Amino acid sequence: MKLAPSLLSADFSALLEEARSVEPYVDLFHWDVMDGHFVPNLTFGPPVVNALRDRVTLPFDIHLMIDHPAEYAAKFRIRPDDLIVFHVESSDPAGEVITTIREHGARVGISLRPGTPLCALDPHLDAVSSVLVMSVEPGFGGQAFLPDALDRIRALRAMLAGRPVDIAVDGGIHPGNAAAVLEAGADILIAGSAIFRADDRVRAIRSFREAAR
Repeated sequence: MKLAPSLLSADFSALLEEARSVEPYVDLFHWDVMDGHFVPNLTFGPPVVNALRDRVTLPFDIHLMIDHPAEYAAKFRIRPDDLIVFHVESSDPAGEVITTIREHGARVGISLRPGTPLCALDPHLDAVSSVLVMSVEPGFGGQAFLPDALDRIRALRAMLAGRPVDIAVDGGIHPGNAAAVLEAGADILIAGSAIFRADDRVRAIRSFREAAR
């Protein structure tokens, strides 16, 4: 299991300190980039993400919940092990977005809303490194996990059929449901509130590791 804290739940006034407080204990950092159009919320843009890129050492998982990922993907400062994730429902053709991200030097991830059929991913599974399953409706942190996501994870694992593609899951993830999500086929757990709003962040992270075992 890889664990990715979502900085959407961190203290925005001290993002660097927040990231460093958990960096020794996790595997990558998840950024929720929202444009106020694709989802009804505004969060980080390239200047904020880029400001931390050289200040922390772990890979970035940059989740573009925006209408035009092909236009904005190359504005992020990245390293070769960073991942840029776009939505199959975005306005830009998926093939164009995949090419843009690859040419920029990042790994490619693809995501979809809870109501989008998994078959929408079929044409792109050979071209991506990761699929992000949303277990809440994207746009806001702190939502409850949608139980139907477990069946979607199982179905997606079967679709991947041995491809070297990770399954990440984002939305309502906490130590109490982590084992079930991993058993369904997930590789990467993305957690925001369960880490950054915990009384003891290190203990919360250890609880995830224990659930994975």
